[in-house]
Amino acid sequence: MTSRTRLLVLSVTAPVIAFAVIGGLLGKTWAREETYQHLRVFEDVVSLISGNYVEDANLARVMRGAMRGLAEGLDPDSAYLAPDEAKQHESSEKPAGGETGIELTRTYYLRVIAARDGSPAARAGLRSGDFLRAIDGKPTREMSVYEGTRLLRGAPGTKVSLLVIRGNVVDPHAVEITREILSATDVTGRMEGATMGYVRIAGFGPTVAKSLGSQVNELTRAGATSLLVDVRDTATGRYESGIAAAKLFVPAGTIAIREMRGAARQPVAAGAGDGAITLPTVVLVNDGTSGAAEIFAAALAGNQRAALIGERTHGRAALQKFVWLPDGAAMIVSNGWFLTPAGEPLHEKGLTPAVAVDVAEIDFGAPPPATDAILQKGLERLRTK
Repeated sequence: MTSRTRLLVLSVTAPVIAFAVIGGLLGKTWAREETYQHLRVFEDVVSLISGNYVEDANLARVMRGAMRGLAEGLDPDSAYLAPDEAKQHESSEKPAGGETGIELTRTYYLRVIAARDGSPAARAGLRSGDFLRAIDGKPTREMSVYEGTRLLRGAPGTKVSLLVIRGNVVDPHAVEITREILSATDVTGRMEGATMGYVRIAGFGPTVAKSLGSQVNELTRAGATSLLVDVRDTATGRYESGIAAAKLFVPAGTIAIREMRGAARQPVAAGAGDGAITLPTVVLVNDGTSGAAEIFAAALAGNQRAALIGERTHGRAALQKFVWLPDGAAMIVSNGWFLTPAGEPLHEKGLTPAVAVDVAEIDFGAPPPATDAILQKGLERLRTK
């Protein structure tokens, strides 16, 4: 191995070692010998590339790819940030307020978890499960969720171009979306028939619990004796807001369990004054139900306050930690997560509905079906109960 190659290897392995030491955040604690065994293999691979690749390899680029792969091997929410990205992440400068309404995860390409109600992405027809092959001409194959989310943001009124893949279609769809300031309305409601109230939670903002309580009170005064709560394609908001909303329905018991690296499990329990909403309830879920919405749904289902109707949820309930690396780069690492009230894994597992509903995939650009199968199944469940 040349001195140049060895220097590049050391420049990457030093942050790897430092990162493994800082809090032991890579899952299981590595034994020292096992750690150095993996690093020796890593050094051999770099040497192989340096000595055998058809042309002089850009080893700095190879190293960045290796670091990104290390983070992405943990889960889609973990990420490696290059020095310029890390500096921007920690900058006090407020990012541009224009958004598309897309919440992202990563499965080979960047993948849409959900498009916010009424957002530019929703109006353009993007749906849960769509893959973004490129953003403004930049392939997403080696792009982190953090970088993709940053590229989707911008000044209101500016445009972003996307190449979207849906299902097994080979040719991607070119979509141009105009960024805008998204509506802050999280909760809306209506009556479904004479006695059933329908509440839509589009996001779990800081005031969602108050808005939810007010909306249910209005529906009750309008004659609602049972309730459908729709958190399909709801993927934004803070976990604490999901817990606060769940406490409106759960009078006693465990809402969720927080599990952090190296610490005992911490149950989050309902307390005095919780459980103000007593109407029989069902919760509508799908693959776009993620994050705070999943914690909310898990709390109601786990405490027998509601049955889940629809599709399996996405499975995202991790807590992130930002860690600086010696070269100015950084890692965003999942160092904890929320469990269901029964202590079952939620992150990367999701929730299985009590009543599963098969929903046919909609071709890109086609109108939605005339009948909402999940909603109808929820109404049927309330009628029979």
